[in-house]
Amino acid sequence: MIEKVFASIITIGDELLIGQVIDTNSAWIAGELNQIGILLKHRIAVGDNREDILEALETEGKRSKIIIITGGLGPTADDITKPVLCEYFGGKMIVHEPTLAHIQHIFEKVLKRPMIERNHKQAEVPDVCTVLMNEQGTAPGMLFEKNGVWYISLPGVPHEMKWLMQEKVLPMLSEKFSGGVVVHRTLLTAGLGESFLAEMIQDIELSLPAHIKLAYLPNYGLVRLRLSGWGNDAHSLTEEILTFFNLLKERVKDYLIIDEDIPLERAIGKLLVAQKATVATAESCTGGYIAHLLTTHAGASAFFKGSVICYDNEIKKQLLGVTEDCLQQFGAVSSPTVEQMAIAVKKLLQVDYALAVSGIMGPDGGSPEKPLGLVWVAIAGPKGVKTQELRFRFTRKRNIELTAAHTLRLLHAAIVENK
Repeated sequence: MIEKVFASIITIGDELLIGQVIDTNSAWIAGELNQIGILLKHRIAVGDNREDILEALETEGKRSKIIIITGGLGPTADDITKPVLCEYFGGKMIVHEPTLAHIQHIFEKVLKRPMIERNHKQAEVPDVCTVLMNEQGTAPGMLFEKNGVWYISLPGVPHEMKWLMQEKVLPMLSEKFSGGVVVHRTLLTAGLGESFLAEMIQDIELSLPAHIKLAYLPNYGLVRLRLSGWGNDAHSLTEEILTFFNLLKERVKDYLIIDEDIPLERAIGKLLVAQKATVATAESCTGGYIAHLLTTHAGASAFFKGSVICYDNEIKKQLLGVTEDCLQQFGAVSSPTVEQMAIAVKKLLQVDYALAVSGIMGPDGGSPEKPLGLVWVAIAGPKGVKTQELRFRFTRKRNIELTAAHTLRLLHAAIVENK
């Protein structure tokens, strides 16, 4: 039996602790390590503080065989990762000539401006490390080894970190550590809460062997079910997980969106492409957010035609032909208004499906008759128009996100109905 190999991630920077920067690096690194059979044991964020960094290095070195460190390698005074690493591993700072030449080339040929002493110091590294040349920037990566543990320091700039991971780090780790294989299979459901799903599939979950785990991942009315397994042989593990995965699919088939680990909007795109169908949006309260979601992924031009962002009532009237009588009698946030919007944008952009939304996102603008969080949605398709009322009670941002999620669910249902 191959021994499991665990890794820890240490992210460094005050900006992470105060919420100024969101740590996307750790999630990406964890996913890449997972692909080569290395399991993440722990993640920790520390500020630009010598004592905290030293404590994290010591603690994580007792937990894991691999420590990935990001951040704190820049040219300014608050970037203290290199000197702290030099202290921890008992070395002295030296100039790494290939890195210096690389930095000089960037300034002379690319940026066309002179280097200053701060930039020169970026070529300094502890003499006890193996330098990982960074062709995407000026801060080199560094590899240290202590008591059988690998410590790998990378820049915090995402595209530089990713390049070093893909070109240098992952190949080295794959060669050095044989951590077995990790296999995931994920399906996406809608229309049933996490607790009800758990009741529905309880017997399947209880029958899972110890090396296969089931995770519930709820988000905005959707629940992803993910099976994760660890083993020695990729083929046999994949087949074993597929057996349980098919049982789950059959059990939740009435609520199944797609049996892939992709977001709802991408699943919708795949359905539309399969039908050779197109979609457009007419958005008031969401301000184009639904169109943004639909066009986030490559290939959206195959099914998405465009959007009319009709935030103001005059735009609803001028571009979509919503009647003054409708607005006066029912208001902008009403079933008749969104129905007119959806029919109009479907005709205007000549699409197979159109969606329309209008609502009161807050924090102002509500009334006893039409409270904050009230939303009306319309879906126009080959079989006519359907409208639905939604009610939310959260912050403006979350109300917009929930509106988008529920509207996309209704669009998905309409497309499936027309298959």
